[in-house]
Amino acid sequence: MAREPWTIAADSVVIDLRLTPRGGCDAIEGTERRADGRVVLKARVRAAPAGGEANAALCRLIAQALAVAPRQVTLVGGATSRVKRIRVTGEPAALVAALRRLAREAAGSTPHG
Repeated sequence: MAREPWTIAADSVVIDLRLTPRGGCDAIEGTERRADGRVVLKARVRAAPAGGEANAALCRLIAQALAVAPRQVTLVGGATSRVKRIRVTGEPAALVAALRRLAREAAGSTPHG
């Protein structure tokens, strides 16, 4: 099983995430191993899941966290599920370095509320 919640492609990185909508704040909260063994990045957003608002907020959060343009972040799976797949285009090595830093920082921070 994968140890990191992302896979690398030629011009992008695809991230597996578990989203908590109406989470009180917009934040990346580290990683977790799911019951099926898959590792996901945990995120929460203030937006409600209605009308795709939470998905849009998630894409904005990822873009901001990785310092990329919002147009580089797209939802590629799980539109109506808590577990989602996000594709971020750009230099994979730089994106992976930023993701590792984010996951490390989130794991060391206190829970958001």
